[in-house]
Amino acid sequence: MSKLANSLEEAIRSSGLKNGMTISFHHHLRNGDHVLNLVLDTIAKMGLADITVNASSLFDIHMPIIEHIKNGVVTGVETDYMSSALGREFSSGILKKPIIFRTHGGRPSDIINGKSHIDVAFVAAPTSDDMGNCTGKIGKSACGSLGYAFADAACADKVIVVTDNLVAYPLTDFSIAETCVDYVVQVPSIGDPRGIVSGTTTMTKDPIALKIAKYAVKCIQASGLLKDGFSFQTGAGGASLAAAAYLKDVMLEKKIKGSYVMGGITGYLVDMLEAGCFQAIMDVQCFDIKAINSLQNNPKHREVTAEHYASPTAKSCIVDSLDAVILGATEIDLNFNVNVHTDSNGYIMGGAGGHSDAAAGAKLAMIVAPLVRARVPIVCEKVQCISTPGSTVDVLVTQRGIAVNPNRNDLKELFKKAGLPVVSIEELYAKAKEIVGDYVPVQTSDKVIAKIIYRDGTEIDTIKQVKE
Repeated sequence: MSKLANSLEEAIRSSGLKNGMTISFHHHLRNGDHVLNLVLDTIAKMGLADITVNASSLFDIHMPIIEHIKNGVVTGVETDYMSSALGREFSSGILKKPIIFRTHGGRPSDIINGKSHIDVAFVAAPTSDDMGNCTGKIGKSACGSLGYAFADAACADKVIVVTDNLVAYPLTDFSIAETCVDYVVQVPSIGDPRGIVSGTTTMTKDPIALKIAKYAVKCIQASGLLKDGFSFQTGAGGASLAAAAYLKDVMLEKKIKGSYVMGGITGYLVDMLEAGCFQAIMDVQCFDIKAINSLQNNPKHREVTAEHYASPTAKSCIVDSLDAVILGATEIDLNFNVNVHTDSNGYIMGGAGGHSDAAAGAKLAMIVAPLVRARVPIVCEKVQCISTPGSTVDVLVTQRGIAVNPNRNDLKELFKKAGLPVVSIEELYAKAKEIVGDYVPVQTSDKVIAKIIYRDGTEIDTIKQVKE
């Protein structure tokens, strides 16, 4: 027996995909992914239409989806994140119905609970055997963890593995098992792993960002959480990576042995694991080649599913045990609500990803951002859309001071005792106005172009089309 199809078109026909159905993709190849475009081109040639694309994230390499929307092949989009150039196209209102934005924890929750049904899931697998046992750890297109694809593979009506490295059965070190897979297709290339590093994984040299990173680490120290067993999540942005580097130095100096580190896994976090700062890396997504190599070779570096990472309906998940998380923002308002979906002009350029999930679970959820970015204040009266509710955000760290949510007076007192520059968020708002003057809010129409779905499945906000 073999599940190997002669072509992608053959596999799609065999899956029973019809007009009006939903297909899904994962984003571990990030801006190097070839599979989504390849599938949509094939579907278009087959004459299928009215398809909803449910992708864990979308990147600028997926720009061809715009033509498929114009031609009626794609009529719905559900995702957790959308990069800026693609987001600008969607911000024009090209899609007739609103984009559905979920979180990285909310997406598998909704898939597993049946709220988000997938008819056919496409798994981009750097290595697979002909029965569908597959992994992202090895192969010419190795991307590391396949954490975001597990729920799709487990719950979709049909699952098609697309690979460019077909190996003899059985592939023993598999991630997704053949029991989930219906068809396997071999193609020349599923993507370019160099696209995993999408311009976000470089340590900053900006003195302002470095100052913010140092403040963030001092906040963690002052909180009392930095002790043996400490758990930590950070992203792959420049300031976050700098904070990880500073934190490593502190942990080594004080001989603190943390439990686990997670987030967008980079070589900087691998260095912390190898230096003995943490006992384990819990990896739902690799962000660079060093992380991929670590996952291949180090048993303390563990691949986990998106459900295990952050699903609020799982019996438990990793973010539930998180001590501290460092997160970014495009805007934060006087109530500590955070926007990471749009830029300062109101155009889509991101998404919650795991932002909301980690903030909800962590004992200390910190936003790190410069007070002013490109002559636009980070602190505003009201964010354009709420990505992460202020009730789950504890601290805003800027180069001009540290604001603590009034709900966390315990942290405020600890920070003051440590000599940190604690100010109110209203003071930061006033300082930003002094620098840039009165900021004119973005003007929007009444047309809703996206719905923001919180991790618990409820709609917490919308994004409206910007008036040109």
